[in-house]
Amino acid sequence: MSNKQGKRYSEEFKRDAVALARSSDKTVTEVARDLGVSPEGLRSWVKQDKADRGEGATGELTSAEHEELRRLRRQNLEQQKTIEVLKKATAFFARESDR
Repeated sequence: MSNKQGKRYSEEFKRDAVALARSSDKTVTEVARDLGVSPEGLRSWVKQDKADRGEGATGELTSAEHEELRRLRRQNLEQQKTIEVLKKATAFFARESDR
């Protein structure tokens, strides 16, 4: 069985790999092979770096925007859970007051 999760690389490693890919005369695939990372992974790091620099495609989210989106989704989920608890509590107390 293969491990589909893959390796985790530090932000410093990714930053250095992207800088190398941008400054090198080699292709992204060659740089990735030299570093021992997947070409697809390095391509996505380069693409994200371009977005963070404002050089990406229109509508592409920066890393800060991705993080804010994750934070807002977590917050939204917590609020939905709170609303469900309050709905159940309201129904419970409405039944209790009818007695």
